[in-house]
Amino acid sequence: MSEQIEPKTEKGKGQKMWGGRFAAGPGALMQAINVSIGFDQRLADQDIAGSKAHSDMLAKQGIITPADRDAIHGGLDDIKAEIDAGTFPFSNDLEDIHLNIEARLKDKIGDAGGRLHTGRSRNDQVATDFRLWTRDHLDLFGIQLTALIEALVTQAEAHADTIMPGFTHLQSAQPVTFGHHMLAYAEMFARDRSRFADARKRMNESPLGAAALAGTPYNIDRDMTAKALGFDRPMANSLDAVSARDFALEALAAATICATHLSRLSEEIVIWTSAQFRFISLSDAFTTGSSIMPQKRNPDAAELVRAKVGRILGALTSLAVVMKGLPLAYSKDMQEDKEPVFDAFDALELGLAAMAGMVADMTPNKDRLADAAGAAFSTATDLADWLVMNLNMPFRDAHHVTGTIVALAEAQGKTLDALSLKDMQSVEARITNDIYSVLTPLASATSRTSYGGTAPNNVRHQVARWKAELD
Repeated sequence: MSEQIEPKTEKGKGQKMWGGRFAAGPGALMQAINVSIGFDQRLADQDIAGSKAHSDMLAKQGIITPADRDAIHGGLDDIKAEIDAGTFPFSNDLEDIHLNIEARLKDKIGDAGGRLHTGRSRNDQVATDFRLWTRDHLDLFGIQLTALIEALVTQAEAHADTIMPGFTHLQSAQPVTFGHHMLAYAEMFARDRSRFADARKRMNESPLGAAALAGTPYNIDRDMTAKALGFDRPMANSLDAVSARDFALEALAAATICATHLSRLSEEIVIWTSAQFRFISLSDAFTTGSSIMPQKRNPDAAELVRAKVGRILGALTSLAVVMKGLPLAYSKDMQEDKEPVFDAFDALELGLAAMAGMVADMTPNKDRLADAAGAAFSTATDLADWLVMNLNMPFRDAHHVTGTIVALAEAQGKTLDALSLKDMQSVEARITNDIYSVLTPLASATSRTSYGGTAPNNVRHQVARWKAELD
């Protein structure tokens, strides 16, 4: 048998909030599995804000007196000051942040504190707190993503005409500009920012006042509390209000996609900083040394950001599994909703900050990028396009001719722009000296003027658009 713990009633602890039905407290194992104050104390600010909005509404509706409301607000302000100062007496005996604050409030102001819970339940209370906390972090991610986009746009502006190899299958494909590459990630992270904003719109409805699951007989004003807490409206169904966690799932899904983008850019930074590539360098601020190899400069910040997608995706999976079999309305399973979200959002917040720092810190190696851009016959497509546009050759024929010329250059150990005109004319007699105007990496990139293409002028136009949008 598990050890039984008697309910504590001394001052500062309060009585067990589920009343006098139980002759003794829960067993030690039950208490251990039931307690959540170790992690849900992070909801303290949201819990206090919700309680203030609720007590304001109760007073306006005549359900409690203005004097009780004022006492509640004063007590809650004192509790917030204690929490901020690190002196609040958190207790495992009181399970969660909601009961900890309520018990402390009763200690401070007496019976008025017991009137705060009129017309609400912990079910709608925790749902409200969790929505408020998640909403705050979606707003934070929007700010962080804007900072990251700004860093990418700054790099794009500085390197609109810095040539680098573009890759498919991690093989050199066609020359692009470094600025164009940076703006590709700006587009991705802008969509992430949009996803967070969309999720925020859908979740911005208030559960407060739904009570345990069925609403309340008190004459409450849910529109008032919704407005006070910055929600667009109250949730329309009390069952849905206390049991829905799709707002957290949607936020985690958006976070997972964002983390995937962070991971992709991290992977490129890891590759680019390697001795084999040497495309960019990072300062000591974002690299570490080796305990045994003094020459090493490891891109640990990028590697750690790359790894965090696993934690964030894991959180999404964890919450989805928690919710998948739950009937309406509230089940205690939902206590497991917060830790994965807290952990995932901590990881994403850190990852976004680190990536913005790395992007601002990176220095492209222009000479090395230019050399790599011309390798592996990266302008072969430009040769084929020249044959089509100047000789009216069908593209499939041009593709075959170009392949033959590439094989000739490869046999001679030359790049395409170093191959003689005579050699090219041995494959296709109509080729003229003008062919060399498209065979350098810069010429190739400059020719890609279609909307969304890599031409330096295109990059500059996109930078101007981004700067106007960010302003």
